[in-house]
Amino acid sequence: MPSRSEVTYFGPGPAALPTPVLEAAAEALLNYQSTGVGLAEHSHRSPFANKILSDTKNYLKELLEVPDDYEILFMQGGGSAEFSAVVYHMVSVWVERHARPLKHDIISRHAISSPERVHQELVVEMRKLVREELKLDYLVTGSWSLKASQEAARLVGEEYVHIALDARDATEGEFIDIPGEDTWELTPTRKEGGTGAAMVYYCDNETVDGVEFPGFPRCLESQDEDGERLVVADMSSNILSRRVNVKKFAIIFAAAQKNVGSTGLTLVIIRKSLLPPQTATSSPRILRDLGLPVAPIILDFATMAKNNSLYNTLPIFDVWIAGQVMHSLLTGFGDRKLAGQEEMASAKAELLYSVLDKYPGVYTVVPNKNVRSRMNLCFRVAGGEEEVEKKWLKGAEERGLLGLKGHRSVGGIRISNYNPIPMEGAQKLAQYIEDFAKKSVE
Repeated sequence: MPSRSEVTYFGPGPAALPTPVLEAAAEALLNYQSTGVGLAEHSHRSPFANKILSDTKNYLKELLEVPDDYEILFMQGGGSAEFSAVVYHMVSVWVERHARPLKHDIISRHAISSPERVHQELVVEMRKLVREELKLDYLVTGSWSLKASQEAARLVGEEYVHIALDARDATEGEFIDIPGEDTWELTPTRKEGGTGAAMVYYCDNETVDGVEFPGFPRCLESQDEDGERLVVADMSSNILSRRVNVKKFAIIFAAAQKNVGSTGLTLVIIRKSLLPPQTATSSPRILRDLGLPVAPIILDFATMAKNNSLYNTLPIFDVWIAGQVMHSLLTGFGDRKLAGQEEMASAKAELLYSVLDKYPGVYTVVPNKNVRSRMNLCFRVAGGEEEVEKKWLKGAEERGLLGLKGHRSVGGIRISNYNPIPMEGAQKLAQYIEDFAKKSVE
């Protein structure tokens, strides 16, 4: 059996973790800070846990330069749980922001003093607003944003989910490109003569399909309050791989098991103006009366923020691992922070793509060049011939290159080039890609 040093694991998630972090984790799991108790056994409300939470938050704030007017939450359920959570929250915010001024107007217009009468009138008028104006915009560029949009439709109804972009429409049903922004059909903002969407959702990097946004979409930039779009981004598979201007987002979330840590933890960065006391949470009663969903308490951002992510038992061991990974990025690149990691990720991706492109008769990269992911490099061997791809995978395993099989829904080969993959590992894989191609064309 090979040793860890003889293997490079390119798994898509759970993904490779830095070996020094795993070595420290093994010690912490058995006896954390000489307490005689393992870290996974310590209470999530202990002083140890509070320090781990605080340290990890601070590491993330430093890496991403998270402004003070944003809250960082640690949640569970992976990215799939956040598909639901962001819908619950942003619909609730939309209802609250429309209901509050309308309630005052009803009291003024009708001179009603009875709270029950006010509520009844409010529900009547809000139902009309919901029918006419509530929209959730989705940019569907791959399998995960598609699943997110489907979950939104399941929760609130298809009539409220607006697919502003389905990338398959321009590519004969495949997720291989991100069409130009001039083709997107976003809900018009107030500045554009519309009412605006409750949110605009996109997945920054599509893990299954190998499609990544090159940067923040220009058309989502907001100049003022009337032109603002509340942008929600799933960054599960590329967070901490490049610099991000957090101020441009209402919410960023990321499952940890790719670039951040171990399975079981999800990071959420949310603008404080979307949380109490700046924006109250809509009451369950009015949401029910409007036929809109009420969030389970463990998916409620306001509850999690109020309780410092400790409403229920948080897996502190997973938070600690994430903190160690973040700390290693800070110490590894110093003042350059994510700029250094961004250069490393791009250098590895460029090396691998250059070898794949060198042999077009053997390899076919799936996405178009302008949207190729730096994190998940998806390609076919011999046009997708099954036996040849099996041979390719077997040869890779013989060289200690593991976790390269494509997602079960699309097949092929997928290189997950996450942060822990060393340049040496990428070079070793590039050499195998070239060696296999040379033998194929002999």
